Amino acid sequence: MQETMTMAEKEEMERERFALACDRIAQIPSETECGVYQPYFNKMAEFVLLMKETWDFVAGGGLRKAPLEELQKRNREIYADILPENYGKSYANPSYAAECFGKPMGQLLAFIYAELRGMIAAAYEQSVYGMVIRMELLLEVYQAFLGAAKDAAEKQDKTEKQDKTEKQDKTEKQAKAEAADAAAGMPSADEIRKTAYWYVSDYYETENMTKVAEMVCPERDFAARIVTESDLSDLRYLYYYGEYVSENEIRTAAHLNELPEETIRLMADTYTEGYRIGFEVCNKDISIKKTVNVRYALGFERMIRAALINFDQMGLKPTIYRSGSNIFQGRSVHKNGYFGANPNKQFDYDHREDLALFLDKQLVERRLECLQNAFEHFKTEAGAFGGPAVLEIFGEQPFVPQNKEAACKFCEKQQKLSVEYASKAGAMQNQYIPGEERSFTIIAFPVPEIGGQYEEIFDEIIRINTLDYQLYRGIQQTIIDTLDKGDYVLVKGMGKNRTSLKVKLHTLQEPDKETNFENCVADVNIPVGEVFTSPQLAGTEGLLHVTRVFLNDLEYRDIAIRFQDGMIVEYDCANFDSEQENKRYIRDNVLFHHDTLPLGEFAIGTNTTAYVAARKYGIEDKMPILIAEKTGPHFAVGDTCYSHEEDVKSYNFDGKEITAKENEVSALRCEDMEKAYFNCHTDITIPYDELGELSVVTKDNDVIPIIVEGRFVLPGTEALNEAFSI
Repeated sequence: MQETMTMAEKEEMERERFALACDRIAQIPSETECGVYQPYFNKMAEFVLLMKETWDFVAGGGLRKAPLEELQKRNREIYADILPENYGKSYANPSYAAECFGKPMGQLLAFIYAELRGMIAAAYEQSVYGMVIRMELLLEVYQAFLGAAKDAAEKQDKTEKQDKTEKQDKTEKQAKAEAADAAAGMPSADEIRKTAYWYVSDYYETENMTKVAEMVCPERDFAARIVTESDLSDLRYLYYYGEYVSENEIRTAAHLNELPEETIRLMADTYTEGYRIGFEVCNKDISIKKTVNVRYALGFERMIRAALINFDQMGLKPTIYRSGSNIFQGRSVHKNGYFGANPNKQFDYDHREDLALFLDKQLVERRLECLQNAFEHFKTEAGAFGGPAVLEIFGEQPFVPQNKEAACKFCEKQQKLSVEYASKAGAMQNQYIPGEERSFTIIAFPVPEIGGQYEEIFDEIIRINTLDYQLYRGIQQTIIDTLDKGDYVLVKGMGKNRTSLKVKLHTLQEPDKETNFENCVADVNIPVGEVFTSPQLAGTEGLLHVTRVFLNDLEYRDIAIRFQDGMIVEYDCANFDSEQENKRYIRDNVLFHHDTLPLGEFAIGTNTTAYVAARKYGIEDKMPILIAEKTGPHFAVGDTCYSHEEDVKSYNFDGKEITAKENEVSALRCEDMEKAYFNCHTDITIPYDELGELSVVTKDNDVIPIIVEGRFVLPGTEALNEAFSI
């Protein structure tokens, strides 16, 4: 009873704070005290009041009552300010904010605006807390400016009356600058930075509790109710989430509504069976799991609804959380959760390292402490969590980011702190959700933006996702039997591709019972079509080069990575004019701030059907890595495919145990878990038309070619070339 009263009192207090904040923010546009900063605060107040009106609209049942045209208008209005055509003059753009207010203050005010945009989710989910903390952040910053403005005249008078001897400690330039700042009523950037710091630090506890709860507790069912309870033939449901809705989502939902029920079931069955089989082939017990984390793009609800029925029959309830939209969840061009259209990928790219404004050792420790508390609170639910089932999309126009000088960037010390946090947080999550007990699956479908042949391409991807795995299993076993004879694999590019790489294989102690490679059919990584291993690092060396590739939604031109004893020693690309920018781009988005990464995976993709389809429709640059990795040999930098589950025994269909599950780095887990894992894994594929040779070299130096000039030449693999002649 006491706990219920305490919760009720807490909610009542939040509602009082909400009302007070709304009243105060409503007064801002009529005030003028903040000088050159007043337009910024007026804009922020305007946005907050729009969110308050949105809150009232949702609370009053407007989403279900309003016509489609009104919902579309509201959706556009909410996101208008950061759309590409308006972003140049938006305070969310750090370049524009820096132009208006100088770099230090501009970065901070751009961050605050980006954080206020987290209210969109709060308004649609009716989270008073999510609204209040951001409104109060704005008011605290505004009050700092008002206070400075109020004191400006007094400070100016005091400055003018100061004894000349007191000024001797300052240069004339410094004194004038301080006087000008005082006259303008400007608080220091450090003062605003401290406000932002304590905002983040104070709310980490609640935000981490919410984040973990949304991952492991099916009771957090905001999105699940939209999927299961909405009339999916009425496309107004797309606007119930509060996500940005574009033609992609509308046309996707309309297309799925036109598909026969058996096609929807086929798509859903492939997705959910991949998840189930992932447990089966890895000897993991799915019966001890109670939840599955479902991730998808808006527009696919009809398929997801069918998938939820399948999961329910497996005894699994869905957890479905929104992709990150604030400083606590993190922002990224690559979405993780459920998501609508990205209104502006440059906005997400500009704000991906906003933590650089205040990240320090104390904040890292605070984040880890709060995460530990959250996992401990939901320890039982975490133990029953089965892992993610992911539906990815592809076909959007490729994104080539601008590197903005005004955007926040981690310094070297902060990069190390970021790596430290990721390492410890990953180890902590694995403690509560053991890798050896969880699994996953990933499937991908195109969106209409892929081009005029969208429907035809969609049908082709369904076919690719449901290819005959038994045919591939047999051919891939032939490849594996040959690879298991090898000491190392030699990979060379052709044409403009400069790859020259030696990949060292582990020595099999009992070749009749063991294998280095997993025979991967359509389970966790859909579609079918690869054999993969964790190579030995010592002896792995050379250059990996691809002329053009997309990794996590970012383009890389002429990316070149050099390995020595399996570790990255050099890297570069040709995206930007300066070598420094190119190296920073790779370090930030491929190495994820690590000084180096190991070659965690080597694989041979065998899905020539997918490769030919990509060439046929001219969508090579739009294929997701999930499919692209099956269209040539690929190399993953970072953790191995068996991260945190190295000791789980798994076998191929021929009964041989897969023993190459770790390397010299991941083996350090027995001594120091933080040194063993990097919490990243990025696949880089060499397409067949850039592949000159892939051969196995035995200990006797016999060379056995598998692929030559983009075609399979190993006896028993000829059927893979048939797709090239269609």
